Amino acid sequence: MAEAYPWQDSLWQQLAGREQHAHAYLLHGPAGIGKRALAERLMARLLCQSPAGLDACGQCKSCLLLAAGSHPDNYILEPEEADKPIKVDQVRDLVSFVVQTAQLGGRKVVLVEPVEAMNINAANALLKSLEEPSGNTVLLLVSHQSSRLLPTIRSRCVQQACPLPSAAMSEQWLASALPECSSDERSQLLTLAAGSPLAAVKLQAQGVREQRAAVVDGVKKLLKREASATQLAEGWNAIPLLLLFDWFCDWSSLILRYQLTEDETGLGLEDMRKVLQYLAQKTPQDKVLTIQDWILAQRQKVLGKANLNRVLLLEALLVQWASLPGQR
Repeated sequence: MAEAYPWQDSLWQQLAGREQHAHAYLLHGPAGIGKRALAERLMARLLCQSPAGLDACGQCKSCLLLAAGSHPDNYILEPEEADKPIKVDQVRDLVSFVVQTAQLGGRKVVLVEPVEAMNINAANALLKSLEEPSGNTVLLLVSHQSSRLLPTIRSRCVQQACPLPSAAMSEQWLASALPECSSDERSQLLTLAAGSPLAAVKLQAQGVREQRAAVVDGVKKLLKREASATQLAEGWNAIPLLLLFDWFCDWSSLILRYQLTEDETGLGLEDMRKVLQYLAQKTPQDKVLTIQDWILAQRQKVLGKANLNRVLLLEALLVQWASLPGQR
């Protein structure tokens, strides 16, 4: 059974308690807040033959088939490989599933995640099923970035924003999920995960604090001319590209904020505060805005799964970063 998260309680009651269900839901919100688990829980509830209150019973034929991964009226569409697009042929297979009659005589339920991984042809192929859903079919679309979806897809779904837990609730949940971490470490992980507790657990598993320490150390050496852009770009090979661009994007925003407010408490995590303060004091604002625009444009390419030369891209980023301090 899909995990239930405490910050989803009121939303779950609202969704599971509906007498009539829409033919398509768009569950959207930041990554790492449990949207997939919510969709799987709703999928089980919609397929269950004798629901126990708001949840699936877990005992009927439908629930047992779903638990075994062999439910004939359930379809999950996701990229064939991590970080790859959902292809048009995959969506065509889904469309042929949607037009079939439910084999167990109840609903058919489709889960697509992340829906923004569909390329334009795949998205257009899905539109037909959203416009004319066949029989008693419910589509559950999960999106981490709904702004990247075609407006025509968004408009054909009941759009449901999924809540980000409060800081206190995240801390409490993370304390039980990562008991080996100190309170400070959990707080740092939550900051790095932009407040998403499940993303924080994933970041901890990939060694994000060690990765962050290596990058911060590298940036300091770069600015002191103790390391070259090429050395660092090659040395950061194991660190996810999107994570690096997220950090540099965040740092450029914090520099701008400090230039406008001179508020030292708004300089983010302790590890980069002095560096960012120095860069804010030494760099013309238009130069910071220029590099921020460039970082955002490259980050979009990374998000769009563009075929990028990783080392050259990081070198270009670091050469510009090293040239930031100049006459104000």
